[in-house]
Amino acid sequence: MKRICVYCGSRSGKRPEYTQAAHLLANELILRGIGLVYGGAHVGIMGQLADAVLAKNGEVIGVIPEDLVTKEVAHYGLTELKIVGSMHERKSLMADLADGFIALPGGLGTLEELFEILTWAQLGLHRKPCGLLNIDGYYDGLVAFLDHAVDEQFVKPVDRSMLLIEQQPQRLLNIFANYQAPSVEQWIGIDAT
Repeated sequence: MKRICVYCGSRSGKRPEYTQAAHLLANELILRGIGLVYGGAHVGIMGQLADAVLAKNGEVIGVIPEDLVTKEVAHYGLTELKIVGSMHERKSLMADLADGFIALPGGLGTLEELFEILTWAQLGLHRKPCGLLNIDGYYDGLVAFLDHAVDEQFVKPVDRSMLLIEQQPQRLLNIFANYQAPSVEQWIGIDAT
């Protein structure tokens, strides 16, 4: 893997464990020679993660929409800052630049980005690993909901299995290194089963 895209909060959250996890993930990326692709901001967990990778001379590519640059949240100390016209362009470029995707704790934007890239995997548009770093139980409710959606037959077990979940960055990246995407159909239709 050359680069991992990380979705995470533009806020730090209330627990120091969230920021600590960003630093642990940064260390693992550096140890493995993996670059970071992220949302390009200097605030919250996003900024902490980028700064931690940069502090160890790692590659950090930020992708940020122009309207967020004007709100003065762009991080100008990155290896490369790509300014795009929209959130749609942002997500597409981040996906193109990355070999896998990880969500640290975050809010609505983090969830939206994660579920869009996971949906792309479900549709067979990419075969890259998608993972959650479930720090201090942050995503327990989301994981329970996804399991419930499988039980209620709105999500296929094979699609649910595409979301890899770990509490430690090292373990998640180990799984990523050996990931083989399941076969999926590349169309949407009525499931006759």
